[in-house]
Amino acid sequence: MAALATPPPRTGLVVVQALRKKHCAECRSGPVALLVLEEGAPRCLDCADLGHLVFLPRGDTALTRRAREESSLSAVVVRFNRRRSRYERQGVLVEETALTRAEERCLADAEARRRRRMRDARRRATEDVRFTDAFATEIRRLFPACPPERALEIAAHASLRGSGRVGRSAAGRALSQIAVTSAVIASVRHVDTPYDQLLMTGVPRHEARRRIAGVVETTLRGWRGVE
Repeated sequence: MAALATPPPRTGLVVVQALRKKHCAECRSGPVALLVLEEGAPRCLDCADLGHLVFLPRGDTALTRRAREESSLSAVVVRFNRRRSRYERQGVLVEETALTRAEERCLADAEARRRRRMRDARRRATEDVRFTDAFATEIRRLFPACPPERALEIAAHASLRGSGRVGRSAAGRALSQIAVTSAVIASVRHVDTPYDQLLMTGVPRHEARRRIAGVVETTLRGWRGVE
């Protein structure tokens, strides 16, 4: 029986996924999907004493590594890629009990990761509340006449995690006066003036800001307690 033209790489036990119909050179069974080359002749898994192993496709690196660690006998499964003229790994053969133990280990890890994500989420939520409160406190320090609920609203909006707003910038996290004032100005501009309506009617941004600048400045002066 003709052997495969190019033998697969020898890295421990190697099993080949046959591209063409092959029969076992020993028991003559076939065609076989998986075979082992011994002295150039194909043999089925049973004749190669690997028939008790189960196939684990590639894709989950952690599961594959652990299955091989748990299995006293394992083999790499490869298939010849004609276009690339090389054998490529498809998965591994491992003992079924080893695969079960590996899956249990991975599930335990998944639960641990889930719990860690929950802890991290709670920690970030606590940090966000503290930061928002600190931001609001700084707003009230700079603008003592700003209503407390409005200061908290501005702080919550500016410091929203992942928003990219001024409160999440380095200056915002440092509670710099420029960053805090910028957040207050932005809020006044959008909430207390017709700025958004001007933009919607096609007024250019710089012109719209010029038109509402007086209202913004008057509001800021009032919140600063300046007559």
